[in-house]
Amino acid sequence: MTEIPGVDEYGVDVEIPERAVEDALAVRPDDVKPADELTFARNVFLPLTTACRYTCTYCTYYDVPGEAELMTPEDIREACRTGAEAGCTEALFTFGDDPDDRYTAIHDQLAEWGYDSIHEYLREACEIALAEGLLPHANPGDQTREQMELVADVNASMGVMLETTADVQAHSGSRAKNPGQRLHTIRTAGELGVPFTTGILVGIGEDWRDRAESLLAIRDLHERYGHVQEVIVQPVSPNERWDGGRPSEATMRRAVAMARGVLPDDVAVQVPPNLADARALLDCGVEDLGGVSPVTDDYINPDYAWPAVRELEDIADHGGVPLRERLPVYERFLPADGTENEWVSARIGRAVRDGERYQSVLAD
Repeated sequence: MTEIPGVDEYGVDVEIPERAVEDALAVRPDDVKPADELTFARNVFLPLTTACRYTCTYCTYYDVPGEAELMTPEDIREACRTGAEAGCTEALFTFGDDPDDRYTAIHDQLAEWGYDSIHEYLREACEIALAEGLLPHANPGDQTREQMELVADVNASMGVMLETTADVQAHSGSRAKNPGQRLHTIRTAGELGVPFTTGILVGIGEDWRDRAESLLAIRDLHERYGHVQEVIVQPVSPNERWDGGRPSEATMRRAVAMARGVLPDDVAVQVPPNLADARALLDCGVEDLGGVSPVTDDYINPDYAWPAVRELEDIADHGGVPLRERLPVYERFLPADGTENEWVSARIGRAVRDGERYQSVLAD
């Protein structure tokens, strides 16, 4: 097995047998079955700040220090209210990893508003979303246990992209992403019982073995904790900072099939329909089209607009399967009696139980 960078530093023990890698590398589209249905969630995309301590060469999300700003509580409330009125169920909160650690202005603004950290502010943002009728799903990058504990009870689900277990040049430099730290975040979610979304990024310099090991590392952690609800297979996309091209359709077909062949049946395989040709991938085991927004942009990939729900219906029709809306937390994690369980806090459980829109989605 290839040594995954950072696993010793972060105390992450993942088991990736060589035979499992060989089996994963052998998977092709003809080896998997198409899904019986496609799912998606309606969301509001809320970038709390575009500050990030990383400088990945494919990312247009982050702004340099001095240019990044924070969404105000009023901005958050207005966006959530607009989304709820449009029928959304999810408030997707994102920001770069530990932005207040690198960006003095962000730290100072948080302090002026009375918050010691971006995670304290994230908690307030989640409270606003819940009050406006949306279920929070926070994707704030790498997190310590203390950071995740601070916000877990006000999130229906959370996530972070693993991207790759490989040491790639796209992550190079003094502020490089650490695969061990990413895996530590995914493991922490499992330890805390947080329904979780993760995924791989295809085309940033990793090879096929790296993709197999990344998926197998996710599988290993899920088999221990049962917390991974979906894995995204996302192609890198050309933009103003990335001219390294995008993976071919054949590469994406094999990568999606590998994900479906490697992951347990209870973990959905997702492709983002604004970044990949979902029609060309349906027979490779795609089950979910992710969160799409009728009211906000994809701020991580601003050059690639969300498809309308009508287009998602066309994708499902192309595959001859029904399209079903879902909540940001998969139904299997929800408490049967509408209260809390090991996956969902009482706050989230009550919100789902008492929310007419949520119950309508679950009933469909």
